[in-house]
Amino acid sequence: MLKLYGGTRSRASIVQWYLEELGVDYEFVMLDMQAGEHKQPEYLKINPMGKVPAIVDGDLHLWESGAILLYLSDKYGKTSLSPQQRGIFSQWVLFANATLGPGIFIEANREREMPRLLTPLNEIFGRQSFLLGDEFTVADVAVGSILAYIPIMLKLDLSAYPAVLNYIQRISESPAFQKSIGGRS
Repeated sequence: MLKLYGGTRSRASIVQWYLEELGVDYEFVMLDMQAGEHKQPEYLKINPMGKVPAIVDGDLHLWESGAILLYLSDKYGKTSLSPQQRGIFSQWVLFANATLGPGIFIEANREREMPRLLTPLNEIFGRQSFLLGDEFTVADVAVGSILAYIPIMLKLDLSAYPAVLNYIQRISESPAFQKSIGGRS
């Protein structure tokens, strides 16, 4: 059975959300980060960086939330992806981790980056239900998790982005979201 390693209030909840959406059986292994369980030799064999999340799926040890999301999409997703579709999914997952997260959560970047990033997202969600159209995908888990953390962790005013607020509300009502991210807020 797939094992997901995480800690309290960690990015493992993003992976857990996607596992729940996919209906994949998994075991959540909660590491006590305060006690340093993520720095113990047995865990460092799974992730030598000593960070969470990480998964073990058979012989595969994989870490970095974006890489894990893309792997789960490839292995358990309900559609086979063309190289073009895989590229688009990867684009959004990498955008969430490398651009959106730092743009919003690093305070020094926020004033400049928030309008630059949320304005086009607001336009996208004004036209369609999800990032890639009418179907929820791994791209929505990656980007949606960052967006959903804004009201949970930062309490920022997003009223200038009503379609983003509507999107956050819609995705946060999912039972899988509630079991993972919503259950930790």
